Amino acid sequence: MNVLVTGGAGYIGSICTEELLNAGHSVMVYDNLTEGHRSAVDPRAKFIFGKPEADGDILGAVKHAKPDAIMHFAASALVGESMTNPKKYFHNNFVNALKLADAAVECGVKKFVFSSTCATYGPPDKVPMTEDLPQRPINPYGEAKLMFEKALIWYQQIYKLEFIAFRYFNAAGASEKFGEHHRIETHIIPNVLLVALGKKTHCEIFGTDYPTPDGTCIRDYIHIKDLAQAHMLGLQPGRTGFYNLGNGDGYSVKQVIQMCEKVTGQKIPAIEKPRRPGDPPRLVASAEKAIRELGWTPKYPKLEDIVATAWAWHKKHPDGYPD
Repeated sequence: MNVLVTGGAGYIGSICTEELLNAGHSVMVYDNLTEGHRSAVDPRAKFIFGKPEADGDILGAVKHAKPDAIMHFAASALVGESMTNPKKYFHNNFVNALKLADAAVECGVKKFVFSSTCATYGPPDKVPMTEDLPQRPINPYGEAKLMFEKALIWYQQIYKLEFIAFRYFNAAGASEKFGEHHRIETHIIPNVLLVALGKKTHCEIFGTDYPTPDGTCIRDYIHIKDLAQAHMLGLQPGRTGFYNLGNGDGYSVKQVIQMCEKVTGQKIPAIEKPRRPGDPPRLVASAEKAIRELGWTPKYPKLEDIVATAWAWHKKHPDGYPD
């Protein structure tokens, strides 16, 4: 297929682009490079420098790409920032996404694959989390993603734009070529590995008094290549709806740090800090629906494998991407 990947210079988009190309698809990447990196775009892909705020820019890109399918990864994704700058999040994650959906309809695109988030649920009523849980986001980031999920339901019903939306838990790990380098890094695994690289003196633990076995938050980590595999399965005609993507196993912050110590062979100092507002004690996915309906089988479910691939990439790229 011919696939337009928005946000293809970002962490998740770059590796999904690589995997699409490896599977024989042709890819055009649209990215404004505010968060992504030009050198993270696979050289086999075509690249369009995006100006999504400019009138007609998104439509022009879709017309130029003539895609069979769109994979929409482009988004602002800092939960804390969304609480201080909600305007940015509603404009980028909803308004610009709506422009893209409109362009897809106008250009007759058959498939729309949306990068959503477990943040649409808010604090869960039960764990592991299933797709039928109430959605009560507690920040503008999750709210904007939920708004676009709802728009896609109507666009499919009225315009026949077939969509599939994946609600991610914690994407982690790397491919051999591409890895995780955010200009503002908030994710635990790269932050811990930066200590092992000597780029930071310590990592931070936010909250040690949660109702969990060791008092720190528990999260579900999914390998980035498993994430990409799910997206390609979602391209199949007739695949539609909402799917959680996670491993169904949770690891605490302390367990992640211990695994990073094991993989790197280094002691990693950690400083304990107070809880961050809005952090639920435990977020773990049930991905049974994706496994059952899409035939998705995660190949890298073990935290050790996830950390090992991330560490291999960071060792090769201690300063991340050059641009």
